[in-house]
Amino acid sequence: MHTATSHFVVNCSILFDDLPLLQRPHAAREAGFEAVEFWWPFSDPVPRDTAVDAFVRAVTDAGVHLTALNFAGGDMAAGERGLLSDPAQRQIFRDNVDVAIGIANQLGTKAFNALYGNRRDGLDPHIQDEVAVDNLAHAGRLAHGLDAAILIEPLSGVPGYPLLTAADAIAVIDRVSNETGVAALRLLADLYHLHVNGDDVAAVIDHYVDRIGHVQIADAPGRGAPGTGGMNIAGHLAHLGIRGYRGNVSLEYRAGGTDPFGWLPPAQRRASPWTSPG
Repeated sequence: MHTATSHFVVNCSILFDDLPLLQRPHAAREAGFEAVEFWWPFSDPVPRDTAVDAFVRAVTDAGVHLTALNFAGGDMAAGERGLLSDPAQRQIFRDNVDVAIGIANQLGTKAFNALYGNRRDGLDPHIQDEVAVDNLAHAGRLAHGLDAAILIEPLSGVPGYPLLTAADAIAVIDRVSNETGVAALRLLADLYHLHVNGDDVAAVIDHYVDRIGHVQIADAPGRGAPGTGGMNIAGHLAHLGIRGYRGNVSLEYRAGGTDPFGWLPPAQRRASPWTSPG
């Protein structure tokens, strides 16, 4: 039985990428962590039941908690970043949501990252936004039944992705709430993306801490581990704690060196980010 305690979370889609995907939850546990998250871990939005069962079993057998899961993002290697604002993929998105909700029912997952999707050439952005609102409301209603959150994330480095700042994401969240009454949406505050896109991270925390449902960290430039760049990640995490954030903090950075977790002492890897010393 997993508790609601906050965790340092290992994103197993970007870390341990030298291992087969189904071995990564165990590797996270061996590295001293109790919680993991994944981008969509299948090649198809609606995978075979056997693939889903194998994924669930890998997480369960490793003894870790799957705290967050991305909905399918499309062809991520080709630059796609989400399906939910594409009218042509409305049903595919909803079928994918059903699969993700089914996984969450088995693993107790409480957060789903709904990548907004890139602007489509030749398609009116207003139409895409209307589709996004409709799809997010649908996903939010299902998540509410699990007491879970749908996360909206600003991204950097993706031309055509329309959500660049925390305010952009909050505007989507507010529109869904105002137009549909669905209130299960939260900001995914990836401190790396916010910093790279020019947001004042401290100000974002001050303005929106009560709207943040999940935090991810990587240093900039380079998207490496904390301490490899110039961001004051320790300061930002302390600020989050002071302002009352008690959710999870995901390690979503590119591994480097012999120990990608060397900046975080082993004794702190199973502790809440808000009760750990140092």
